Amino acid sequence: MIFVVDFGSQVAHLISRRIREQKVSVQIVSPEEAIELSKKQKPSGIILSGGPSSVYQKNAPLIDPGIFSLGVPILGICYGLQVAAKVLNGKVIPGKKEYGPAELKLETRNSKLEITKNLPGKFLVWMSHGDEVVELPKGFEAIGSTNDVKNAFVADLKNRIFAVQFHPEVEHTEYGEQLFSNFIEICESKKQDYVIGIKEIEEEIKNKVGNKYVIGAVSGGVDSTVAAVITAKAIKNQFIPIYVDNGLMRDGTREHVEKIFKHIGIKADVVDAKEETLKKLKGIVDPETKRKIIGKLYIDIFEKEMKKLIISGKNVAFLMQGTIYSDVIESGAPRSPDEQKDKGTQNADKIKSHHNVGGLPKNMKLQLIEPVRNFYKDEVRKIGLDLGLPEEFVYKQPFPGPGYGVRIRGEITEKRLEQERKADNIVMEELEKAGVLKNVFQSFAVMTGANSTAVKGDGRNFGEVVALRVIESKDVMTSTWSRLPYDLLQKISSRIVNEIPGISRVVYDITTKPPATMEWE
Repeated sequence: MIFVVDFGSQVAHLISRRIREQKVSVQIVSPEEAIELSKKQKPSGIILSGGPSSVYQKNAPLIDPGIFSLGVPILGICYGLQVAAKVLNGKVIPGKKEYGPAELKLETRNSKLEITKNLPGKFLVWMSHGDEVVELPKGFEAIGSTNDVKNAFVADLKNRIFAVQFHPEVEHTEYGEQLFSNFIEICESKKQDYVIGIKEIEEEIKNKVGNKYVIGAVSGGVDSTVAAVITAKAIKNQFIPIYVDNGLMRDGTREHVEKIFKHIGIKADVVDAKEETLKKLKGIVDPETKRKIIGKLYIDIFEKEMKKLIISGKNVAFLMQGTIYSDVIESGAPRSPDEQKDKGTQNADKIKSHHNVGGLPKNMKLQLIEPVRNFYKDEVRKIGLDLGLPEEFVYKQPFPGPGYGVRIRGEITEKRLEQERKADNIVMEELEKAGVLKNVFQSFAVMTGANSTAVKGDGRNFGEVVALRVIESKDVMTSTWSRLPYDLLQKISSRIVNEIPGISRVVYDITTKPPATMEWE
């Protein structure tokens, strides 16, 4: 087994997934319990995760230096490198910030080390840091660097301690899988097959629900669809899917939801909440507040539906959601008691409240059922295919739960909602016509709330700027922008400014994640 010590990284859970994918068991532990658990359980290796803190700040999470004397191979990642440097008497300072891609160069003399086996001399890595190790602890040497960071890959070869400033666990780092494979070989870890236990999830739901009923929050997206299928298989007619039509979804979503549940053999109830949603959001400009209002409105609606069903003789006690792990970690959600042993998020920063996690009211009456909570987007899609769902359902482009509510910066009015809907339709239509829609992870328009001058019909026009975001990703934890043909971008831009009144110009967002998030709000 390999331990992953969680310092609050957005991707600590992803690190553990990468290890499991290499058929090695893994356990996430906190920094406080790491050394005692290591002495008792004797892991074959230890990975120190990244984290949002700075090691020189007051109350920053650190680790007992004794862990480096246990004789166990250790790999520090990002903040994990800085923790090792700090507690072993190196020096960490606020350095040059790096977010996104950077080229790592390995020292020629170190190309034949076990940890660098099968790695090329230069390769692309993904960075996300603001601090830098400028003095290495005794016994360490630099074995790789970037243009901005000298100590980007370091090692104490005698004690088998390695550390990197980049993130090998994210999909956009080249050879990340090979680096983990090399570390696992050094650890001499025992291997075993890793299988996603769909049957176990179904049994867990069945045991938790008993003879009660579950209402399901479904949106037509792959997450809630897969969660719904698992729940339906587990408890059959005790599951009642509900689609809330809040007016913030893409055109055709309601019909898509009805098609999904016709395929499954269950009728989905539809609740029309368009008017109520706009009323609740009137005058609201803060994105966190918008998310929480939408989250609370969902729960209010589900609790009203619960009361109706209880009156009809159905004992509803649970709400099913399609929450996935990226929702949980970005919301900075604390670990539940059930997650204590193998999930770590207690030191994580909140990036934004997802409506189905941080946006939920504390006093909600329904208990949650979240079948895919511990999986990433690409894993959820694999589960969907294993369940026999058509690719049309499984590979539908992700759309945020709050819908256009987080793609309209500032106040949501009927006019701006209609502008956003038209711009979004143009984006999707043109990408489909060009044959590239199936190759992108997400594509959408954003009403930015910024205005600029334009000239239309020889007259001055002062209108809103629309941003276009088209991105590529697998697991939502990192992304890069799609390199669309210029002619296609021109076509989209021309249609938006010509067909939608009040729009002055279109800009293309070419920011990676990190530092940007997928959505603007």
